[in-house]
Amino acid sequence: MKRFVLLDTTPIPENGGALCLFEYGEDFVIKIQGGDGGQLMNTRMHGSEDALAEIPCRKVAGRPASRVLIGGLGMGFTLASALKHLGKTAEVVVAELVPGVVEWNRGPLGEKAGNPLLDPRTVIRMEDVAKVLQAEPQGFDAIMLDVDNGPEGLTQKANSWLYSAGGLSACAKALRPKGVLAVWSASADRQFSDKLKKAGFKAEEVQVFAHGNKGTRHTIWIAEKLKG
Repeated sequence: MKRFVLLDTTPIPENGGALCLFEYGEDFVIKIQGGDGGQLMNTRMHGSEDALAEIPCRKVAGRPASRVLIGGLGMGFTLASALKHLGKTAEVVVAELVPGVVEWNRGPLGEKAGNPLLDPRTVIRMEDVAKVLQAEPQGFDAIMLDVDNGPEGLTQKANSWLYSAGGLSACAKALRPKGVLAVWSASADRQFSDKLKKAGFKAEEVQVFAHGNKGTRHTIWIAEKLKG
């Protein structure tokens, strides 16, 4: 009978909380320490994390030396998908606030996603994705955000800024002409679609299965920058 085996715990900077990595049979699970028992992510269900990168990266893959930003490393599946759908001259910048998550991806999680951290196109930035966005105007062809459970921050209250009018404006400024913003969420949110439009994006809400073609569905907003 499978059971959860705690492998490691790592603090969330500026939060006071922590993330826990569990082994569950052949899979791995990340949970919030002291939470309600719910899983933030696991290695068995990552279809929507794959799609978060596949959809926007297919749109920008043909651009010379395409450069994309991923907010949140997670279990590495979004990074792996981005690398799969981009060319050899692309650069994939990953902003990850929790050092322990990077170490897990270099260790027990690495093989599950195909060790994307070893790809020479990968650049890890150990800082808040918001700071990366603000520091690089027109620096990216695509931005993929999976820093929390969706438009309402769960693991880090500061994440809610990313989904605000100010945060979405920063995303637009960080994108190159006709750039693409992709945002992952555990659930749909009509108000967020409206926020994207007000921030200067043409937005589409896509429903994607978490695993295979059945069961839980997650939401991905695909928002194309309309001006500049």
